Amino acid sequence: MNRTRTRSRTRTRAAFRGFLAACLLAVTAGACTDERPETLVVLGPWTGDEGEAFEAMLNKLDDGTGQTYTYQGTRSLRETLVAQLEADAPPDVAILNSLGELTEYARAGRLRPLTTTAAARAYPPWAPPLSVDGTRRTYWVPLKVDLKSLVWRKTGQGARAAAAPKWCVALASQATSGWPGTDWIEDILLHRAGPDVYTEWATGRLSWRDPRVRDAWTTWAALLGKRSKASVDQSLTMSYVGTPDPAANGGGVPRGLLGSMTPRCTHEHQSAFIRYVYADDDRVRVDPAAGFLRGRPDHDGAYEVAGDMAAVFSDNPAARTLVERLSGGTARTLWRSQAQRELRPFFPDAADPQPTDPTGRRIADILTREADTLCFDASDVMAPGLRDAFHRAVLRYFRDPKEARLDELLDQLDAVREDAAPDTAPGRLPASGVCAPPGG
Repeated sequence: MNRTRTRSRTRTRAAFRGFLAACLLAVTAGACTDERPETLVVLGPWTGDEGEAFEAMLNKLDDGTGQTYTYQGTRSLRETLVAQLEADAPPDVAILNSLGELTEYARAGRLRPLTTTAAARAYPPWAPPLSVDGTRRTYWVPLKVDLKSLVWRKTGQGARAAAAPKWCVALASQATSGWPGTDWIEDILLHRAGPDVYTEWATGRLSWRDPRVRDAWTTWAALLGKRSKASVDQSLTMSYVGTPDPAANGGGVPRGLLGSMTPRCTHEHQSAFIRYVYADDDRVRVDPAAGFLRGRPDHDGAYEVAGDMAAVFSDNPAARTLVERLSGGTARTLWRSQAQRELRPFFPDAADPQPTDPTGRRIADILTREADTLCFDASDVMAPGLRDAFHRAVLRYFRDPKEARLDELLDQLDAVREDAAPDTAPGRLPASGVCAPPGG
């Protein structure tokens, strides 16, 4: 063996032994440790192209500290988060769309208050402050928002079709089937009874047996009209995004209900996010829903909205810093640049970058400028147990919209409401946090 190489290896081993000895002597002082910041875990609802765009933004959000992030996207967000919390392994940051769930987590001591900078971006009605343990704090901030009070329609259908829409309805959505129907009932109640009644109902302060709530259900049934068993079965089993288009990207792209339902329908009530399925169809237009829902004119300026809010679940200070940065202008500009044109998110502040396609611009103007009042999705305000019961009740009523069945369902929902936390429970979402003028 080469003697020079042998001496070199001997010196290397000696140096390594010396290094280990020094580490053992200095370990109590914190030396010889890996000082790189640990990777933060972000749990969120976006998968596919949406998830890739968010993750790309996250990877580009370099603050010069060497902080790294990993994104976990799932369609079973609540189930995944509950499992992680039960295993005492929560994500550092989770992005949720339910104010009811967020309120429960804050009340249970699972959430950490946000920084002052992030709290300043907690625009109502997406992120009202909560009073927990006698202190009023902000626990989440909206990252992405959506407008729900919209109707999508095919053009060229003629005046008769416009006067008497033939509504597309699909209620299937994996474990959360039924929510497209709850959106209908919420929107109808908002436009017929107004924001004050809507708020009382959403926060559990109004009985489900109230005539105004009952009227929203029967109005929905009247708008949809009489349906055959085949039509009802199709609506109960079809996904809310419709069936895949066999001519697009190997058949994996949904074509929306306007291109999926048989026989053909002319109008669809759906949130702003659905615009991505109609991005290449110049015949589809979007209108505010108020003109189709038999509401009162003085409530036409009220719109139902939804959002995806970021909250901190860990004690790592870097997680609070991340939420502060995610809600800022740099992250939003990056996010918009990484997303496909028809998937570019809406933000709550008119000064933030917004979609530039014609439909996106129209929706952004309503969200940030034109609306008189924005009211958060009522079922997402409710406690999770009541929200889930609402979903199931909608499916049962759609299958059998008889008066007696409706009375039975409303009685059951009211029993669930009465079992929920009382108004005085710490951390309960305040009534003032459900509806608000456009913020930012």
